[in-house]
Amino acid sequence: MTPQHSAQDPEDTVDPAGAAFPTRAGDAAGHVHPTSSAEDADAVADDLADADREPGEDADSDAPVGPARESKHPSAGRRLMQSLSARSRGEGWEKPEGALAKYRSRWRSGLRFVLQRVIFRMVVRSAVTPQVVMHRRVKSVRGPFVLVANHTSHVDGPLLALSLPWAQGRLLSTGVATDYWFEHGWPRRFFVRTMLNAFPIDRGGDRKHSGTSRKLLRVGVPILVFPEGGRQSSGQMSSFKPGGAALAISVGVPVIPAAIVGGYEAMPKGRSWPKGRPPVRVVFGEPMISHVDESAVEFSTRIRARVKDLYDEHHDEVLGGVAEDEEESA
Repeated sequence: MTPQHSAQDPEDTVDPAGAAFPTRAGDAAGHVHPTSSAEDADAVADDLADADREPGEDADSDAPVGPARESKHPSAGRRLMQSLSARSRGEGWEKPEGALAKYRSRWRSGLRFVLQRVIFRMVVRSAVTPQVVMHRRVKSVRGPFVLVANHTSHVDGPLLALSLPWAQGRLLSTGVATDYWFEHGWPRRFFVRTMLNAFPIDRGGDRKHSGTSRKLLRVGVPILVFPEGGRQSSGQMSSFKPGGAALAISVGVPVIPAAIVGGYEAMPKGRSWPKGRPPVRVVFGEPMISHVDESAVEFSTRIRARVKDLYDEHHDEVLGGVAEDEEESA
């Protein structure tokens, strides 16, 4: 069966501000929380050195580079910003040049449509019973965002991209480990570039690709982040590293929380293929933005709590039983 989409309108809305989402550069300047440091950003380690800059600063310029956020000064009235669904958000804030241009390539996205929505869909249907639950506001998102999800298996990236509406998912880019996916022959590299629109993330202190995810957001390319830092080894959600939250704050884009329910049970670490087409549900929650003066650690904690809530709300229906309570701090 094809993935089943249903609307989700939870009563426990995370962000009561509703439509108060970032606007384009040239309006009120955004700000970066002082606690956003490179040490906080293991999940997207290539970007968080940039997050410590003053709001709107580029490495070589004082000009604003990202969308604006609400002013932290009460005298500014905390005016509402342009809606998340505004058409003007769709193209990002900078023109992609050089290596960045391929991430917005039309022919690449067309090839990705065939791979994701035709070939990989058939593979998914043969292996698991896919289901999708989506908050209604996700479908109205335009432009860049950070998709944050728990990490259960190697198929999480393609499954999340496949589950998003094409309007939101066609440019979605996933950060993958350079040493594992880009330096072990062309088949792996071809797979992640075509299937996931992937960009490399350096591990072990190398900063060759530093700043890539931040640059992608600024040219209008949404990115997928797994803030646990790796696949789950026990089926329990680990603590979230605040790199993805800091990245969203520094660029001024919303976060879409997502929970994968049943992914670990279908294909845990060490298993190469699911058995018996088990159910796997992807749940997309309402888009979130950081509060004024909220640090990256605080925002990450709130994102994790929302992902955990989404997981728990659907665990019994998908897998039966009660989701195991987790005591780990975010």
